[in-house]
Amino acid sequence: MKQVSLGKTGMHVSALCLGCLPFGTTIEEERAYQLADHYFEAGGRFFDTANNYSFWVDGATGDESEAVLGRWMKDRRNRDQIVLATKVGARPAFPGGGFENREGLSAQTIEKAVEGSLTRLGTDFIDLYYAHIDDRQTPLEETLAAFDRLVKAGKVRAIGCSNIATWRIEQARNISHIHGWTPYCCVQQRHTYLRPTLGADFGIQVTINDELLDYGKVHDDFSLLAYSPLLAGAYTRKEVAFPKEYRSSDAEVRMSALATVAREVGATLNQVVLAWMMQATPAILPLIAASTGKQLDENLKALNVHLTQEHIAFLNTAAD
Repeated sequence: MKQVSLGKTGMHVSALCLGCLPFGTTIEEERAYQLADHYFEAGGRFFDTANNYSFWVDGATGDESEAVLGRWMKDRRNRDQIVLATKVGARPAFPGGGFENREGLSAQTIEKAVEGSLTRLGTDFIDLYYAHIDDRQTPLEETLAAFDRLVKAGKVRAIGCSNIATWRIEQARNISHIHGWTPYCCVQQRHTYLRPTLGADFGIQVTINDELLDYGKVHDDFSLLAYSPLLAGAYTRKEVAFPKEYRSSDAEVRMSALATVAREVGATLNQVVLAWMMQATPAILPLIAASTGKQLDENLKALNVHLTQEHIAFLNTAAD
């Protein structure tokens, strides 16, 4: 699988990252193993999880995804071939809590949470450790100093952020630069081809917007990653409705443009969405998820879809 640089960390990661959010909850362990094997056999080496996946499923605690992924790596003896990403900050602070009760990003929380993640993942270090949701109650200096200590201790190789405004990213990176600390090398936000309606509210989730895209264009040491790029299958599965935040006349025009390009390149709508992200300027690295091998195959084949500059311009300007 094609490898791309992760900021200026010196790490190279797979151009498609496997999201492991449902592992151990809505996707049972045996099938999670099959999907992880499938992705690995296709050359994929970049796995994404978090210390809270998926606590909102009945009977779950948030340990499940990391624990399943950890057991899979141990069974396959392949940890040294994996780029492993996990997150801190969005786990409920107590059993039964919700996102409104999330642990946050205090130094004490980060230092405790990393030990739990390392244990569940069965590893001595995390390749990429994300601040999962911005915590404006904790000073950025405290959060960033704690992350830097983990890097210096060898427990973490690089740090990233997620669900955070662009101005906060710049503020955080400036603070790290001033103190000589390890800076955020990337951000992971919600993103897809369809544009959210004006005023769309995704709660704690933050979308990639024009400001962040502009930021990515001029900072080659900072990578952009996208979660929920295929909107849970809404592009291709009739039984899956588009979220209300994407239902508009703008979306209708862009769906038509997407279908046109898909016909011209002989690809599915999903594959064009993923190819459009990977071949954009700045390039965006999608997180893919699947519940079946067939779905995973479709996603992986997006790597073989070539879009011309005309295709990309056509998609970019649809409904403008």
